[in-house]
Amino acid sequence: MGKHSTDSAWRNDPDRWHGEWQQPGTGSGVSIIFNETDTIGYGPALHSHPYAETFIVRKGRVRFIIGDDVIIATEGDILVAPAGAPHRFENMGPERLEMIDIHASPTFVTEWLQTRGIGIK
Repeated sequence: MGKHSTDSAWRNDPDRWHGEWQQPGTGSGVSIIFNETDTIGYGPALHSHPYAETFIVRKGRVRFIIGDDVIIATEGDILVAPAGAPHRFENMGPERLEMIDIHASPTFVTEWLQTRGIGIK
């Protein structure tokens, strides 16, 4: 029988799709960040993970830096930052950015390479 999580405490605001989920006890092998913002320039500082991170852009325009590549992504695009690759992103606006970030690990493991970022570390 499968395991599932009905815990919605990861959502900061029940009317918005924004927050983090890590439930190693479910056996999913992943942790997830749901990003939603209207703030142009919002995004994390340059960082890396010892596992791959997959980004799904639901709405908006976002600039990614993954290693040496700069990629402009829009609704429906899926990008992957390989394990160990320095990466960051920022909302380009003008519309709301909505993304789902899937970490290939049951818990978040992050090495911050810079401290600059708007909205999240």
